[in-house]
Amino acid sequence: MNISCDWLSQYLESGLTPDEMAAALTSIGLETGSVEEVESIRGGLRGIVIGHVLTCVEHPDSDHLHITTVDLGTGEPIQIVCGAPNVAAGQTVVVATVGTTLYDGDKEFKIKKSKIRGVESFGMICAEDEIGVGTSHDGIIVLPEGAAAPGTPAAEYYGLASDHVLEVDLTPNRIDAASHYGVARDLAAWLTCHRTAATAKLPNVSAFATDRPDGGIPVSVADANDCPRYCGITIRGIKVGESPEWLRRCLTAVGQRPINNIVDITNYILLGIGQPLHCFDLAKIGGGEIRVTTVAEGTEFTTLDGVERKLNGRDLMICDANRPMCMAGVFGGLDSGVTENTTDVFIESACFNPTVIRKAARRHGLNTDSSFRFERGVDPNGCLYALKLATLLIKELAGGEVCGPVVDLYPAPVAPYPVELSYKQIDSLVGKHIEPATVDSILKSLEIGVASRSDEGVMQLEVPTYRVDVRRPCDVIEDVLRIYGYNNVEMPAHVRASLAFRTPTDAADSLTESICDQLTAQGFNEILNNSLTARSYYEELTTYPADHCVALLNPLSGDLSVMRQTLLFGGLESIAHNRNRRALDLAMYETGNVYFLNPEAESTADAPLRPYREGARIALWLCGDYRQASWMGQAEESTFYHLKAVVQAMLDRLGIDAKALKLVPTEKTDIFAAGFDVTDRQGKLLGTMGIVATKVLRRMDIDAPVYFAEFDREALTRMSLRHKVSYTPLPKTQPVRRDLALLVDKDVTLAQIQAAAAEGERKLMRDFWLFDVYEGKNLPEGKKSYAVAMTLQDDENTLTDRRIDDAMNRIIASITKRTGAQLR
Repeated sequence: MNISCDWLSQYLESGLTPDEMAAALTSIGLETGSVEEVESIRGGLRGIVIGHVLTCVEHPDSDHLHITTVDLGTGEPIQIVCGAPNVAAGQTVVVATVGTTLYDGDKEFKIKKSKIRGVESFGMICAEDEIGVGTSHDGIIVLPEGAAAPGTPAAEYYGLASDHVLEVDLTPNRIDAASHYGVARDLAAWLTCHRTAATAKLPNVSAFATDRPDGGIPVSVADANDCPRYCGITIRGIKVGESPEWLRRCLTAVGQRPINNIVDITNYILLGIGQPLHCFDLAKIGGGEIRVTTVAEGTEFTTLDGVERKLNGRDLMICDANRPMCMAGVFGGLDSGVTENTTDVFIESACFNPTVIRKAARRHGLNTDSSFRFERGVDPNGCLYALKLATLLIKELAGGEVCGPVVDLYPAPVAPYPVELSYKQIDSLVGKHIEPATVDSILKSLEIGVASRSDEGVMQLEVPTYRVDVRRPCDVIEDVLRIYGYNNVEMPAHVRASLAFRTPTDAADSLTESICDQLTAQGFNEILNNSLTARSYYEELTTYPADHCVALLNPLSGDLSVMRQTLLFGGLESIAHNRNRRALDLAMYETGNVYFLNPEAESTADAPLRPYREGARIALWLCGDYRQASWMGQAEESTFYHLKAVVQAMLDRLGIDAKALKLVPTEKTDIFAAGFDVTDRQGKLLGTMGIVATKVLRRMDIDAPVYFAEFDREALTRMSLRHKVSYTPLPKTQPVRRDLALLVDKDVTLAQIQAAAAEGERKLMRDFWLFDVYEGKNLPEGKKSYAVAMTLQDDENTLTDRRIDDAMNRIIASITKRTGAQLR
């Protein structure tokens, strides 16, 4: 928001330079991005002075040029060749000296010493349009005799003054400062606390009065919740024309284009004190009445920009007896505005429900200065004052008569917001003792009243209604602190902290960081995808049903309409993006949250979030070659076993024993072509890994296999934190290896064989692995051959042949019983 220092001075004489003002505003939360000088005339008439023509003779080589000598107050007259027909000796003129830059629109040129038809010229005698003080080019400017002494700067003669504009960046909660008066009010509080007592003052409107008791128009409001207050006044017999120079200068300084005196006054009130106004041409109000109401769904309405829109049944409209004229608080209609032929007007000053305005503006893609303020909350107690001020300005600049009584529909007046606060609360939250007298002074400067005060220092405060963001004790404390000064709260010399304290969240984050470090070291790249995703991904899934998606009420687009239930699709989007750009070999991981809705659960006052659930996940993707070709060997294509090895290493890093886990073929066949659910001993699901289904890949435009794993980070964290690291002496004995060749059914998995072997020998078996698989001729139909190896070891005693044989017999018996395997 642009703030003009000259305009600001209408409400507060601060005595600060623009840079000091910017620093003060930044310190109290109104961050000022830049300070720019704005000149009413480009160039500020620098280098242009008043001169006195001493002599004027005709040029010997021209029938229209004159050779003049001009006194510029420097003691030595200069020679200037001038082509103006009205130049003559004895005149007081305006002269651009050598080195001066003049402007013509976007073009500029510098005055130089020159020769004109063989005669030297050391400047230029100027016309109005050449220096920007007018539009005439009929001849040079001739000032009244004795108007100014030679050498007087032209800027001084014309009373030219530059302005400075501050670019103030408002936070969303500070709509009370979205005006020059709002900024002045905050600046006055800062001055009172740090310099001298100051008060921002509004123009006096005590002169407001109606000229005629008749001539007004009736107004009705259908729903006071949509429009808490509606004020209006009828003015007849005005004359629409150009605004005076002071008003045009105010508006142009902050980037607003002047239009006419009536519209400019409404913009002046909006930017000056923050109250949006709207001006209706009375001749265009059908039926001579105004109704604030909604209209039928689908009603066509053409806005001021010429766009025809279809209204929603919830859009609040300003209507006459026949049709809608204006989208309340957002945008005017095409036929309701003021034109040069307007003679009678109705001025509206209202307060609308912020939610109603925000939804209407979003529905129609409109964002105006008025909607910006109404969406965040306009002070209902300022509507009538703004209307009176606008009326006085219109009478001053456009004439007219104020007709009929003032319309003021305000059925439920808004009282100041009550807040209970104690001095102890302030000291506790700020971290420093602030004297009660200082607190009282700041509260008074912020116009926060103290209704009562107890002996214990507890105050009952009344916060003004324009501070819509201050409703709680902490809000008031923040206001006190920003005026007092954040920099005035000293950092203590000693900071007391327990660096050994570690919360469960810290532990979980540390474990996640360990996993990320390991995956990165293994060549994986971390990715970060949007938590918002497309609902279409879930439409045909049973694993993640579409009706379990957390949907957004106002999505930015169809591709970002729901919260993700799995990290899968974000990673597939990244894979497709990379492969389309010839990055074919990919190993990626992501940590993030997923979101679920239980459509059968209902929200209650005590548990409004009961239907919703959030979970933390870590996911891995492999696609393309796991190892690229080199002189050491050929390329190695990624397989499910590469993914499994990475997952195993991740679990090992967390201290989770693979023996404590089970691999169960997954039933998520709409996601995986083949894969396993990983569970703990109690059957609780920890994660899933496998080959992504072809139909899913085809939908994402991926033409290569993708191996995917997704684990519940919270479950892994709980298991990892139960793991206790302890020291165990190295075994004194050597391990013994034994191999088995097993003939098993094709549907028997290695995990089942390993579990059976562990069940048969719990004490001595240390390791178990597969080193060969055979399927083909010489084997019975439906069979396959597994060659497995295992190590046996007793940490204290050397194994004898008998103990080894007994152990192997138990292992073989258990495998045979549980899997139906046969020894080959």
